[in-house]
Amino acid sequence: MAKLIDGKVISAAVKEEVKAEVSALKQKGVTPGLAVIIVGEDPASKVYVANKEKACEASGMASFKYALPENTSEEELLALIQKLNNDSCVNGILCQLPLPRHLNEELIINSIVPEKDVDAFHPQNVGKIMIGNYDFLPCTPAGIMEMLKYENIDIEGKECVVIGRSNIVGKPMSMLLLHKNGTVTVCHSRTKNLKEVCKRADILVAAVGRANFVTADMVKPGAVVIDVGINRLENGKLCGDVNFAEVEPVASYITPVPGGVGPMTIATLMKNTVTAAKKQNNI
Repeated sequence: MAKLIDGKVISAAVKEEVKAEVSALKQKGVTPGLAVIIVGEDPASKVYVANKEKACEASGMASFKYALPENTSEEELLALIQKLNNDSCVNGILCQLPLPRHLNEELIINSIVPEKDVDAFHPQNVGKIMIGNYDFLPCTPAGIMEMLKYENIDIEGKECVVIGRSNIVGKPMSMLLLHKNGTVTVCHSRTKNLKEVCKRADILVAAVGRANFVTADMVKPGAVVIDVGINRLENGKLCGDVNFAEVEPVASYITPVPGGVGPMTIATLMKNTVTAAKKQNNI
């Protein structure tokens, strides 16, 4: 039976560290500030933004929320980002994705100055991750690395398989595992013999966005299984990309959904905002 990697417990520990750092910065006259922009009425995005606001408040950070209507033009959004780029009270800027279709996501992300890009999506920050000389890490992969560290799971020399090659999770996740000397395979929709490839993994990260995609016959006995997926079933229940009931008896460690990777993403965002505040104030 697998040990649960509890994201709620680990994220609480990270948030306590952040709270202490914010308190220390305030004594130096610096209050870290995070600006979150949301365009439109996407229900999931609204929940994420509300959770980010709560986390800012709990840590003592300043929180700036900009809720824009669905029909906001690209020019209006770019003008707001430019204003926030120039605002010294704002250390981190996050534009909640996905954006409405008429807005160019790449253009919007690239307009956030790299030193305030606390999601680490700007090409300059992505390049820094590639060479291992980074200021920020994308929140979800960084949160996963924190979980592995917390559980003393050694990555060096291990076979690591990442299912999914998105710019937000899959690609940066593979880089972070590589930086810790894992032997990394990235799988995707064109991968042949996916089951056999996954079964080699000592550490398996599922970030494919398909409910219960990873089944017991894809998992090596004793593997560490990290489930990044969050999918809503027809009955309204949330589930991950891993069939938890099937895989849990086979794995040595597993993350639940909800309560696994999700809480770590917001905790890492808070951490990134503190890092940004320190760098911008030469602390």
